[in-house]
Amino acid sequence: MLTPTSQIKSVAQTSTSASLDWEGASDTDPAVPQRVLVVDDSRMQRRLLATNLKKWGYEVIEASSGAEGLELCRKENVSLILSDWMMPEMTGPEFCRAFRKLGRDNYGYFILLTSKGSSEEVAEGLNSGADDFLTKPIGSGELRARLRAGERVLQMQAALVEKNEAVNTALQRIETLYDALNHDLSEARHLQQSLVRETDITIPEGRVGLNLTPSGHVGGDLVGKFRVNAHQIGLFSLDVSGHGVTSALMTARLAGYLSGLTPSQNMALRRLKTGEFTARDPAETVSALNELLLRELETEHYFTIAMSIVDLRSGMMRTVQAGHPHPILQRQGHPPIQLGEGGMPVGLIQDAPFTSFETQLFPGDRLVLYSDGITEAEDPNGQMLEEEGLAAYLDSTRALESPELLEDLLSTLRTYTRSDEFDDDVSALVFDYEGPVT
Repeated sequence: MLTPTSQIKSVAQTSTSASLDWEGASDTDPAVPQRVLVVDDSRMQRRLLATNLKKWGYEVIEASSGAEGLELCRKENVSLILSDWMMPEMTGPEFCRAFRKLGRDNYGYFILLTSKGSSEEVAEGLNSGADDFLTKPIGSGELRARLRAGERVLQMQAALVEKNEAVNTALQRIETLYDALNHDLSEARHLQQSLVRETDITIPEGRVGLNLTPSGHVGGDLVGKFRVNAHQIGLFSLDVSGHGVTSALMTARLAGYLSGLTPSQNMALRRLKTGEFTARDPAETVSALNELLLRELETEHYFTIAMSIVDLRSGMMRTVQAGHPHPILQRQGHPPIQLGEGGMPVGLIQDAPFTSFETQLFPGDRLVLYSDGITEAEDPNGQMLEEEGLAAYLDSTRALESPELLEDLLSTLRTYTRSDEFDDDVSALVFDYEGPVT
């Protein structure tokens, strides 16, 4: 109650004037009508507060003790609480602490009514979880202002909850979209890896091993082999600039231009009058791809490529290197040799010059085409493997067959980088030439 029991008579004497003061207040409805819980062990004080609160447009419920008020808070959606400080069994601060522990979804604005006014007592009330306090005797104007302040806090809290719900809804939608995108990218990864249909190809004249490991879901690397005719094959390794979906789409487009499944659409081939196919010069093929990329594809991407046409009868190989890492030739008993002089990437400059060079392959020779994701792999200290490191590795693993070599190369790169995921796409092609069929 507002005062100890011994002072009830005094309160009764002042209630009439207080009531007259409150009745003179303007009856302005709150912007958002709130339910107010009035807790006081004095029935007279509850009714005095309730009468004026209803005139101001509030819905009022009453409790005669902190325990009763706590039970109402469990059952009712109470937004504003006016509680006396001095009550038997459970004081106002104790009631406030218990109220805060209920774990309600909506916030409740708690005002303590007290005759106490020292800084220590104010601190005690606020530390109990109260938002505000009013010192008796209570003026209607001050109470109205404090309630309005509480309404503003509740409105801001409700707006914040609404915004949080909107954010949570948006996050759930994003998560759903992400899951769908993640699923689609996983499918795209499988489709991209299907571009390398076989990873271990045996032909009468030798053996070809292929590996394609994107750094993410999809990547811009591609390695491949296509049959020109009965005695010629084409081998290539290319790397589209950038990463992600656009690079992967570009790679898929290029795979169609160098496909062994549809020779009539393979830009590296030319049909003879007999209906058979022969190989174009690799430099001519890359020049045609450069013109196509600049004229039709309308993309900011470019790509590098190393492509070889191998005559399996003679062992003569013609190669073009267009901005791609140097092809490596390994001969039995000799250190690895880098082939080519670099060249310019494809898709940057109109009429860029590209040239081919010839290399004689002998039985037992090994050709390695690869992407810069291998040579630019970094250890934890930022040291790249580089061409020298790859050459030393290939020299030490010369006895391995091409499939085992590629598997061991991936394992070695993971050990070198101390990571199971690569920062760049990793791809490689290994061709072991065994010589012509006798």
